[in-house]
Amino acid sequence: MSNQLSHFAVFTEDMDRAKSFYGNVFNWVFNNHDSSGFAQISSESGENGRLIGALQDRKYQLTEEKVIGFECSISVDNVDAVAQLVLDHGGKILMPKTEIPHVGWLIKFKDTEGNIVCAMQYQEHIRNAMNT
Repeated sequence: MSNQLSHFAVFTEDMDRAKSFYGNVFNWVFNNHDSSGFAQISSESGENGRLIGALQDRKYQLTEEKVIGFECSISVDNVDAVAQLVLDHGGKILMPKTEIPHVGWLIKFKDTEGNIVCAMQYQEHIRNAMNT
């Protein structure tokens, strides 16, 4: 699952309001994380539900301007190589390579059009689960 959309984040100002909206519109299910202002989104409840994204407080955005739209993560084989390609082709690294324990390595960058994008190098067990 390389170089494909693998995750998205929706920035919120009111977590409860966002959960209500997306839960009612798409029947998404939310799992609160230990940290406040972050909730994982599953496509449905139970064993068939697949982790597809997150709701997260605006305090997690890396820019001063308000992010409107979804922040998308692309699954990559080598996050270091992608970071170099971003720089080589006119992008700007906003968050250097950062480990998400038990998940993988993440960078956040701004593309040449001003969009915020994430590149995620998942650990093997996550890649395998995503491909089933």
